[in-house]
Amino acid sequence: MTKKIVVTGLGATTPLGGDVPTTWQALLAGESGISLLQDEWVKRFELPVAIAGKAKVPASEILTVQETKRLDPSSQFALIAAREAWADAGAPEVSPERLGVEFSTGIGGVWTLLDAYDTLRDRGVRRVLPMTVPMLMPNGPAAAVGMDIAARGGVRTAVSACASSTEAIANALDRLRSGELDIVVAGGCEQAVHPLPIAAFAAMHATSRNNENPAAASRPYDVNRDGFVMGEGGGAMVLETEEHALARGAKIYAELAGGSVTSDAFHITAPDPEGSGAARAILKALAQAGASTSDVVHINAHATSTPVGDIAEYTALLKVFGDQLPNIAVSATKSSTGHLLGGAGAIEAIFTVLAIKDRTAPPTLNLDNQDPEIPLDVVVTPRKLADGPIVAISNSFGFGGHNAVVAFRSYER
Repeated sequence: MTKKIVVTGLGATTPLGGDVPTTWQALLAGESGISLLQDEWVKRFELPVAIAGKAKVPASEILTVQETKRLDPSSQFALIAAREAWADAGAPEVSPERLGVEFSTGIGGVWTLLDAYDTLRDRGVRRVLPMTVPMLMPNGPAAAVGMDIAARGGVRTAVSACASSTEAIANALDRLRSGELDIVVAGGCEQAVHPLPIAAFAAMHATSRNNENPAAASRPYDVNRDGFVMGEGGGAMVLETEEHALARGAKIYAELAGGSVTSDAFHITAPDPEGSGAARAILKALAQAGASTSDVVHINAHATSTPVGDIAEYTALLKVFGDQLPNIAVSATKSSTGHLLGGAGAIEAIFTVLAIKDRTAPPTLNLDNQDPEIPLDVVVTPRKLADGPIVAISNSFGFGGHNAVVAFRSYER
């Protein structure tokens, strides 16, 4: 019999709030976390994109001075999110050898790397900090979380662009079902709101240039969408076997029922326009969950607000759900948070879990004129989901043709 894996703790720091409750409340209230950047380097470099979703609560207000000095900003967000999730789960007692971490980032310590290069160039080799390499490593966030909770069952980092943290959650599911571990802290983070990534994404024409109206810049499925908006933050969830959770009397949010990873092998940045790889990922996640397409009532879509990406995802969804697709409530929450790159899947998985728990699909902002080529049932105000057993999925797709999907089910003993 397949082991049931459950979600027992949630943590996040996002452009909407410094923890999960405030983030979720702001999301349901239709707030936007996207604003005009106030950093002096925006004007200095004459950046064509001057908007982003900055973390609502700076990490420096939560962590100690020593922690902020010794951790890249991405790792700081990871630690904040993981600590909240661990506390929310009741700081469970578990053998360190049965506790693992799956924590991802899409880019890693970009601030540390680029600041260190500036230091080397302007001030010389002796001024480069000895902690530079540990801080810039992509596995830095996972390592920080693992050391914080004394996880000795294996600390791993999946790096698959914007699919990274959804892949981390899928990997956690495999490790728990195999019997290797009892608990895994899984999630992802990103802090790449830096002049170089902003300039690079702008050069690709991937990001919105609606600097005049930041809150309306991310507009998935709208005919006037012109690209994604960068965001920053992190999300984490505590996952454990049902047996372990029940034995310690843990509260249970939902069941993590399925997780899948596929690849397009099509193009380094563009999604497969046929949506074949994404469709396979969804079908594999549902098969692993033992669920049919008719069980799915809600989708947290990848929906970055790019002209090509939104249509490709719709094509994939149509392949999977066919005539049932108009009956599924679709939320595109990047319209509120911006796109957290490697951290996006983690916070969107949290939103999916809370949608199931609260029976409420969160709204999509800025859908003023829906693209007729994407006739989805897009949630624009909070919507009640059905009673009884339900399934919801969260999609993430990344540069390189990475596809990752996780499926959650309402918890039933």
